[in-house]
Amino acid sequence: MYKQLLGLYDSNRREGNLLFLMLAAFLAIYFVPAGTARFDNAVLEAVRLTNWYAREHVILCLLPAFLIAGAMAVYISQGAVMRYLGPDASKPVAFSVASVSGTLLAVCSCTVLPLFGGIYKRGAGLGAAIAFLYSGPAINVMAVVVTAKVLGAEIGIARAVGAILFALVIGTTMHLIYRREEAERSVKSSRGFEGESGDRPMGVIVGFFALMVGILVFANWAAADSEVWMAVYEWKWPITAVLASLLAALLVWRWHWPAHQLPLLGGVVVAAAWLVPAAPELPFAIGIAGLMIIASLREQDREWAVQSWDFAKQILPLLLAGVFVAGFALGRPGSEGIIPSQWVAAAVGDNSLLSTILASFLGALMYFSTLTEVPIVEALMGAGMGKGPALALLLAGPALSLPNMLVIRTILGTEKTLVYCALVVVMATITGYIYGNIWHA
Repeated sequence: MYKQLLGLYDSNRREGNLLFLMLAAFLAIYFVPAGTARFDNAVLEAVRLTNWYAREHVILCLLPAFLIAGAMAVYISQGAVMRYLGPDASKPVAFSVASVSGTLLAVCSCTVLPLFGGIYKRGAGLGAAIAFLYSGPAINVMAVVVTAKVLGAEIGIARAVGAILFALVIGTTMHLIYRREEAERSVKSSRGFEGESGDRPMGVIVGFFALMVGILVFANWAAADSEVWMAVYEWKWPITAVLASLLAALLVWRWHWPAHQLPLLGGVVVAAAWLVPAAPELPFAIGIAGLMIIASLREQDREWAVQSWDFAKQILPLLLAGVFVAGFALGRPGSEGIIPSQWVAAAVGDNSLLSTILASFLGALMYFSTLTEVPIVEALMGAGMGKGPALALLLAGPALSLPNMLVIRTILGTEKTLVYCALVVVMATITGYIYGNIWHA
C-alpha cells in the first residue's frame, strides 16, 4: 500500500512539474513583447552574435581545440599527468605548469574549455586544472600589452599582476575546499597507472602537442596595433601551413600513418585554399575533417576521433546556446541587447563597491573574444566608468562568460562551477575596489 501511494505521489509530482513547465513556456510566449523595437533588436543581436561566433570561432578555435583535447585523453600518459598536475603533485610545480601552459595558449574563455576538460579527465588535480582554466584567457600577454597601450600602463600592469595572482589563489582555494574529494579522486585515478608509459618517447609527444597548439595559436592570430604583431599576422597562414606539414610528417614517422594519405589530404587542402582564397577557414576545416577521418579508419588511433567527438557534442551546443542568450541580453560589442547600454554605463559610473560588483558580475556573463574587452572597456571609461570597475571587468570578463559557465557545469558539476565563478567575481570585485579607491585615493 505504501509503495503504491509513493508511486502515485511520484507520478503526480512529475505530471505537476510538466504542467508547470508547459504553463510557464506558454505564458512566456504569450506575453513576449514581440514587435517592440528593443525586443526585436535584441533577438537580432543574439542571432548576429551567434552567427559571428560560428564564423570566427567554431572552425578556427574550437575544432583544433577539440582535436587537442581528444589527443590529450588518448596519447598523454595518465601517469605523467598525475605526476605533474595530479592532486598529490607538488602544488608549486602543478600550479606553475598549469598557469604557464594556459598563458602560452592565449585563447578565449570558450576555446580553453575542451583543453581544460582534457587535462581534468586525464587526472589533473582540481586546483591545477582551475589555474589552467583561468590563466588561458585571462593571462593573455598580447591582451595585457594592448590594455597598457590603450588604457594606460598602470591599469595594464594591474591587470597582469591581478590575473597571475587570481590563477594561483583561485586554484589554491578550490583545492583546499575540495581536498578530501580530490584525495578520493586521486586514489581512483592513479589505480593501474603507476607504471604506465606510452610506446613513443616524451619528446615525440611534446612535439606532437606543440605542433597542434602552434596551429591553434597562429590560425587565430588576430590583427593588433603593433608592428611586430602585425608582421606575424601577415604570415599567419604560411606559418600555419608549415606547422601542419610538420604535424603530417610526424604522424607518418611516429604514428605510422600511410605515407600516401596525408599528402593526398594536403593536396585537397591546397586546392581548396587556391579555389577559395577569401575563406581560409574552408581548407582549415577540410584539413581537420580529413585528419579525423583518417584517424577513425585506423584501429589504433580511432579513439582519438571518438574522444574529440565526445568533447564536441558535449561542449558545442551549450556554447552556441550560451552565446545566443548573451547576445540577447547584452548585444555585440558596440551594439545593444535587451539591457540598454546606458544602464550599464550608469551602473558602473564610479568607483563605489556597488559599481565594482556590477562590473564584475556583468563581465562574468558577457562573452569577450580575445582582445575585444579592451575597446569595450575604453568605450565604457569614456562614458564615465571608474577605474576600479574597469579593472574588475578586465579580470572577470575574459575568464568567464555565460556559455563558459554552462560547459564548466557539465565537467565539474553545479556546486564547483558556482564556487569557481563566485571566486572570480569576488576577487575581481575586491581587487577593482582596492585599485579604484585606495590606489587612487
